[in-house]
Amino acid sequence: MKRALLLSAAALAAASLACGININIPQLTIGPTQTLAINEPVPDASLKQVDLAITMGAGKLSLTGGGNGLVDGQVSYNVADWKPTITHTGSSVSIDQGGMQNNVGLPPSGSTIVNDWQLRLGSTPLALTVNAGAYQGTLSLGGVPLRSLAIHDGASNAKLTFDTANPQSMDSLTYDTGASTVSLLELANANTKAIDFTGGAGDYELDFSGNLQHDISATVKSGVSTVRLVVPQATAAKVNVSGGMNNVNTDGSWTQTGDSYTQAGQGATITIDVEMGVGSLKLVNK
Repeated sequence: MKRALLLSAAALAAASLACGININIPQLTIGPTQTLAINEPVPDASLKQVDLAITMGAGKLSLTGGGNGLVDGQVSYNVADWKPTITHTGSSVSIDQGGMQNNVGLPPSGSTIVNDWQLRLGSTPLALTVNAGAYQGTLSLGGVPLRSLAIHDGASNAKLTFDTANPQSMDSLTYDTGASTVSLLELANANTKAIDFTGGAGDYELDFSGNLQHDISATVKSGVSTVRLVVPQATAAKVNVSGGMNNVNTDGSWTQTGDSYTQAGQGATITIDVEMGVGSLKLVNK
């Protein structure tokens, strides 16, 4: 799945070389912009949880709460084969961009691809999965009842925010990304006990602000990257660092013991295990 999502990103990256090298890169057929309305009801009102998967390639994704039913909104696109399809299987619902496997290429010279997803999630408890390629993502999921969240993307520029508390207890939050710029903000409000973040070469920020209701155990793995971890003042925290040649900078009341950095505090504790290649890690109080 992730390989297929990255195909469009690879083709777009190749465009910078095409002007100097004779490469046979297929072209997409661009047509008029069309808009598909999404008004998806809850499959069964008796369900305690719905598994919702959203899959798209290169484009823009805005995902928020406040929707009606299971999910509503619209998708605008100008590649006809990219029209999304909606599939139901029991308690699972999938919204998938068309042409993900075989419609890879570049737009004709002077044209622009439109693939803009604007979706709102309702009040049904969700196990939510987002699969995306080289996209721009704004995921504002504060107040959305999430039981689990898994995000897999490619060369992205994405921001995930929890500005209000998750009313459900989340089993896990997983984020797997490539060479990208990603911010995960107000993570204490996600109401999860486990966070697993994996990145390639990029710039990443994990901000643990918010209402911390219980201990959080987080793992952060990345390659040649810059990672910024933000922990509120007076919150008990421990960061364990391993990997290659890392440059660790601290801002605030951190105490170093070997490869571990601690901050004194009361109440629940945030424990973060960081494994990096050659990179830079900054620990910040907020």
